Amino acid sequence: MADHTSKTPLEHRDSWRTPPALFEYFNRRFDFKADIAACKENALCELFYSEENSALDQTWEVPTLSYVWCNPPYSDIGPWVRAAAKHSKSGIGCVMLVPADQSVGWFKESLLSASEIIIITGGRLAFINAATGKPVTGNNKGSQLLVWQPFNDTPIQTKYIERDYILTTGTKLIDARSAA
Repeated sequence: MADHTSKTPLEHRDSWRTPPALFEYFNRRFDFKADIAACKENALCELFYSEENSALDQTWEVPTLSYVWCNPPYSDIGPWVRAAAKHSKSGIGCVMLVPADQSVGWFKESLLSASEIIIITGGRLAFINAATGKPVTGNNKGSQLLVWQPFNDTPIQTKYIERDYILTTGTKLIDARSAA
């Protein structure tokens, strides 16, 4: 494993939670059936896979043509890219939130099987700290999403979406659900 300059304690380093508004924005489009890289404390779907029942070691128990959410441990993204590629061939889509770093091996590997790259522009995300449950600013990289469509056979597309638009829209979706 590479050296890290993170000040986050080791036991929480790979447990940052996705900002809820970002998840809600993309859930509206993809209707996620499972969170495949989660734990009880940070799962965003009722069905989730954790270290104890690793999504890397089994078939994802979701309907064909549906999508799963993945905010993988950033210390080792490659296995998650390979799992998403494998499952998309079996008809399960995956949306993966990753650092916006096109210089790494896992990104090059994703280009062979992903259908879409969504680059978040206009700012960095404030992930939720696993230890405190509070958003933390100062993320050292931007973010992007890699999308694997079920049974994908189309060339990869790149899209750009403003961070503030995603977060504002996602917050409105959360508020509307809470008011109902």
